[in-house]
Amino acid sequence: MKPGTIVKPKSKISASRKLSLKILLLQRAMESLEQEKVNRDEEKVKYLGDRLQPLQLSGMTMDDLQKLCKQLHAKIDVVDEERYDCEAKVMKNGKDIHELKLKVQDLGGKFKKPALRKVRVSAEEMMKALLGSKHKGTMDLRSNLKSVKKEEIKAKDTAEAGDWRKNVEAMSGMEGRKKMFDASGGAQ
Repeated sequence: MKPGTIVKPKSKISASRKLSLKILLLQRAMESLEQEKVNRDEEKVKYLGDRLQPLQLSGMTMDDLQKLCKQLHAKIDVVDEERYDCEAKVMKNGKDIHELKLKVQDLGGKFKKPALRKVRVSAEEMMKALLGSKHKGTMDLRSNLKSVKKEEIKAKDTAEAGDWRKNVEAMSGMEGRKKMFDASGGAQ
């Protein structure tokens, strides 16, 4: 056995005993669920009996029946509004619970970050993505560069080197090195 390893003690309960205990627990859970259902049904009947009085329609005139119908419609509207409010609260609480679960998962770090893919995007598409609707027209990157007159560059190059092929041939070998040495002012 390696040092530092944790050894779990073997269970003292046999597999058949574990199975029988699980079966007993499941039976108790089923019984308690059935009992809860019966209790809920009894409470519902009792609540409806307290809230609703039996209607006595015998011996009522047409006007009385119409008044009773209007009263019942008013009560139905009130109950319907309460039901709608309760449903809205339940939906809001459900969304809040979902958002909190997501936050907990984010904090727990259970999500793997996906590998990023290389995407080729042109300069114009990138500017549209960054600037949105503010980006108008095409973007010519060369137009933003500093303009340099070609004649000035040619004049500098010809004054210093002339034709580069002649310059390379002249500088090749020992004679070229001697010319470079003399031109730098080394032999005076």
